[in-house]
Amino acid sequence: MKYKCLVFDHDDTIVNSTATIHYPCFQEYLNLHYPGEKLTLDEYFRENFTIGFLGMCQNYHMTAEQIRQEEIFWKEYVQKHIPNAYPGIKEIMQRHKEAGVLITVVSHSLKENILRDFKYNHLPQPDLVYGWELPNELRKPSSYPLEQIMQKFSLQPEELLVIDDAKPGYDMARKCHVKFAAVGWANSVVEIEKFMRQNCDIYLKTIEDLDNYLKD
Repeated sequence: MKYKCLVFDHDDTIVNSTATIHYPCFQEYLNLHYPGEKLTLDEYFRENFTIGFLGMCQNYHMTAEQIRQEEIFWKEYVQKHIPNAYPGIKEIMQRHKEAGVLITVVSHSLKENILRDFKYNHLPQPDLVYGWELPNELRKPSSYPLEQIMQKFSLQPEELLVIDDAKPGYDMARKCHVKFAAVGWANSVVEIEKFMRQNCDIYLKTIEDLDNYLKD
């Protein structure tokens, strides 16, 4: 195997969640509290990629308390909606698990929901998960999650691969000198794909591309 540890993002990398859960949730919140405000799915992907979820909230001039209320709304919504894993991800994870490769997750979803999604989709149990429950300053793009993974499992940067669809994962990997594989199967936003192709170590448009890369 090429790597001793695969560091997966969760949303839009393992599971199809933005289009089916996070975007509809955010638009529903806007409908309730900011009537008339509309956001397309591509706009959601684009803004979340560049400025992140908290930045999106701040674009609507939400106060800290309003952001807290939106987060509560999101958590309740996610509790009632479970995303499906992308076809092919399970087989990639299983093959690597059986070969002794560590499967870890660094995400902006809550750890409890990530573990629920893994169970629902019959994915191999991850060896370690860092999610939204971390303090803001320790979430990606902070280097903290990767540093912790390397410390806990006595790994060197070249022994890991970060697999992610968004810039926070890219920034986190760069800080730790870990190779970054950008995935593009969740959306077709031109600006995102252009950035990923120009800046990342590897660009993977399909899950088959990921499978082939890891097999080479």
